[in-house]
Amino acid sequence: MNKNFSITTRRDFLKWSAAAAAACSLGNLLEAAAAKKIPVGLQLYSVRHECEKDLPKVLETVSKIGYKGVEFAGYYGRNAKDLRKMLDDNGLVCCGTHTGLNTIQPASLAATVEFNKTLGNKYLIVPGMNPKSKEEWLQQAKYFNEVADKLKPEGMFTGYHAHGGDFKKYDGETAWDIFFSNTKPEVIMQLDTGNTMGAGVDPVTVLKKYPGRAKTIHIKEHGGGPETVIGGGQIKWAEVFALCEAGGTEWYIVEHERRREGQLDDVRRCFEAMKAMGKC
Repeated sequence: MNKNFSITTRRDFLKWSAAAAAACSLGNLLEAAAAKKIPVGLQLYSVRHECEKDLPKVLETVSKIGYKGVEFAGYYGRNAKDLRKMLDDNGLVCCGTHTGLNTIQPASLAATVEFNKTLGNKYLIVPGMNPKSKEEWLQQAKYFNEVADKLKPEGMFTGYHAHGGDFKKYDGETAWDIFFSNTKPEVIMQLDTGNTMGAGVDPVTVLKKYPGRAKTIHIKEHGGGPETVIGGGQIKWAEVFALCEAGGTEWYIVEHERRREGQLDDVRRCFEAMKAMGKC
């Protein structure tokens, strides 16, 4: 055997061995990551008309469908203690509340924190604001930073939810960018995929621009008829999910608000669609 050839082969063998070990290690990490699925919750606004009729029955049904948590958008006359018992009775957790801007103001924040502690919720998401200028959006960004600092010792977060109007431009910059470019990483960017797409903005682009900010995200379809659920419209779901899973998203929150009738069937079909895509 040629001596030089033997040495080269040995070196190559060592390189190949190291590469194989690294690939094996990476494969194990990817398998572990895949095993830790992001839990899927439901925004109860999707079934609001049913909640008005019989909230306990809705929570029971949502749990049986397979959802792991719910996000509140109203409490249907119940206090936090009673809501928590309903959740516990059905093996659900609170994965967020849509709480008005007024509830995180200085005079109300302490009570809001206590209410959500009882619920077991750490995500205080403001569902909408209406600043009229870039300066007003900057003022709101400053205030959310202050609230985030106050919530940090409580292990809680504040955040803001996307609607189409949040992509209106001021001096060439969207309100969304003005706000999230000037808030701390602790301020949750609760993107709503359907609302964002409805404003003519690709949610994939937004997720790429703000990596790690979407601790919770609304999974909502865009396009198709009113009965269309996740996977039947125009959202590029594979890219959305990949960015969320790489960016530390803690909850997928399904929302379907297209029909008044058949709401429970709609959210059941949404869950089945998520399951078919390997997300629950």
